[in-house]
Amino acid sequence: MLIGGLGLGTILLLVVVGLVVLFFLAGVRIIPNNRVGIVEKRVSPKGAVKSDSFIALNGEAGYQPTLLRGGFYWKMPYQYNIQLAPLVTIPQGQIGYVFARDGSPLAPTQSLAKVVPEAKNFQEVEAFLRNGGQRGPQREILREGTYALNLAQFIIFTADGSYYLPISRDEEVTFKRMSALIAERGGFQPLVIKGADDKVGVVTVHDGPSLQQGEIIAPTVGDDPAVPNTYHNNFQDPEKFLLAGGRRGRQLQVLAEGTYYMNRLFATVELIDKTTIEVGFVGVVVSYVGGKAEDLSGEEYKHGEMVERGAKGVWNTPLMPGKYAFNTYAGKVIHVPTTNIILKWNKDEVGVHRFDENLSAVELITKDAFEPLLPLSVVMHIDYRKAPLVIQRFGDIKRLVDQTLDPMVAAYFKNIGQTRTLIQLIQERSQIQQQSSQEMKERFEHYNLELEEVLIGTPSSSTADRKIEEILAQLRDRQIAHEQIETYGRKQLAADKERELRQAEAIAKQQTALTESEISITIESNEGKASYQRSLQEASKIKALAEAEAEREARIGIARAVAVEEQVRAYGGPQFQVLQQALDRFSQAVEKSGIDIVPKMVINNGGANGDGHGANSAFEALMTMLLSEKLGIDLKSQPNAEASDEIKRIRESILKGLNEPARTADAPLVAPVRPESGNGSGKPKSPTTTPS
Repeated sequence: MLIGGLGLGTILLLVVVGLVVLFFLAGVRIIPNNRVGIVEKRVSPKGAVKSDSFIALNGEAGYQPTLLRGGFYWKMPYQYNIQLAPLVTIPQGQIGYVFARDGSPLAPTQSLAKVVPEAKNFQEVEAFLRNGGQRGPQREILREGTYALNLAQFIIFTADGSYYLPISRDEEVTFKRMSALIAERGGFQPLVIKGADDKVGVVTVHDGPSLQQGEIIAPTVGDDPAVPNTYHNNFQDPEKFLLAGGRRGRQLQVLAEGTYYMNRLFATVELIDKTTIEVGFVGVVVSYVGGKAEDLSGEEYKHGEMVERGAKGVWNTPLMPGKYAFNTYAGKVIHVPTTNIILKWNKDEVGVHRFDENLSAVELITKDAFEPLLPLSVVMHIDYRKAPLVIQRFGDIKRLVDQTLDPMVAAYFKNIGQTRTLIQLIQERSQIQQQSSQEMKERFEHYNLELEEVLIGTPSSSTADRKIEEILAQLRDRQIAHEQIETYGRKQLAADKERELRQAEAIAKQQTALTESEISITIESNEGKASYQRSLQEASKIKALAEAEAEREARIGIARAVAVEEQVRAYGGPQFQVLQQALDRFSQAVEKSGIDIVPKMVINNGGANGDGHGANSAFEALMTMLLSEKLGIDLKSQPNAEASDEIKRIRESILKGLNEPARTADAPLVAPVRPESGNGSGKPKSPTTTPS
């Protein structure tokens, strides 16, 4: 029978061919290049996968490990179900997290599944499962890039959303919760620690073996780049961290400045401030972690152990000024000032370091039963090398001040107060201050402290004793009176100075006249001095001349005396000398009076002596007398007549000789006396007698 011109066989053949074509076409799958095909096997002669498995590794029915990448594929219709899934892209600067549906179960010590390098970033499902890959959240993370992942096996969490093949509603809730946890920890972005923030990261690991008994912080492991098998590069490689012996919990190692691609499900990071030691301080480290070490403080020191850096206890070397990436969960850094510390025993004042907040003025009882309050200030210093000893002994500086220095200083000054009266306490403040500074140094050195100075304030009254104010008021009044006396004296001095100023101003106004008068006085004084000097010089000259003249006269007199003595000896003795002197004086008198020796005119009136001869002149009379004596005629003993004749004869002879020139051979006995022609003095020369 023919149907439409075709035989039944032909129609059947066409039907079979059509069915074959439809069957073939039904098995054809086209996978775009931006997607992958997830293969699900519905029917398999090997049966279904095991109950504890999810991926069929041996051809069982179920999701197959192999993906279909971009291209044409033919799969048996109805036996395979191909579901398209997008490629997973992790943007730059982000991190992708992986959760595996199938694999070995996690060990009790694990929180995350181990890393399987053969899986090639989870792109080889079969290699992942056959090499011990584990189900659950993975330690390995996905960095920037595009990945062809089997979303039936792996769920990928990114900042933009989650990639997975939906299977059940319960899974979706779990995946959303996990994605929220990662986002809460900031896990989709790398950890960035900026240097400007002065922060360090304290890491807490959530995977691996727990801490050993007695440990509070996991020790540092795998931080040596020289050992690449265990160097985890600051917790960025969890597998190497655990291989190096790392443990879960807060880590001793901290993260400094940098960018870290870290799995936040494996480890979380808490940012804390760097430890900063300011200038003028050192940091004494009290470490809570580390091994047992030798006590370096010595046998005689019984206040605790001091250990080397890195051990548990007080480190013997303090931290010098600077910034440190110190894990404050692993220890404590106590800041010890190395500058001078001022402690004030005064409720109203607090020092810069505030170690003296609990200090108050010392209550004293003086020798005279007053109860003053004594404010104090103590300046001390801590040697930076001894700072660990101080902290080891007291724990911190505040405790040192409250529990040791306060009672010690208070007791010392109470003892001082009992030995002095209130007035002595006030007046001897400087002495007490110096004494206390010297005596308390030894006590401070016992506690490894250096006392610089003790400063004592003014005692004040307590609430129960107001009489101190009265004593102080009396002292103040006394001082005011003393100051008033001083003030009045100063005012008087100022008045005197003002008077002197006025006088100086008046003098200044008359300065020209004063200057001229002073100059005149100076000139006259200088002239007087000059005259005085001239008179002194003149007197000296006169004195010198007089002394010379006297010397001359003396020498002349001596010579004359010698000559006279010789003349006297030659001419008959002292009478001749007397005669010569008389003649000298006579000649001087004649010269001064101007009397002529030889009168120009002789008038004879017959004489007055009765013998007919008058005296012609004084010279004549003198010569007569002298010659008479020379010639041996005694006028007194001779009679008048004889004397007269003799004198007359001699006179005539003399007068004749005066009027005649001198003789040589026939000269008379007595030479005439005439003035010396060459001396100009008018003195007659002494008469000379020519020997017969």
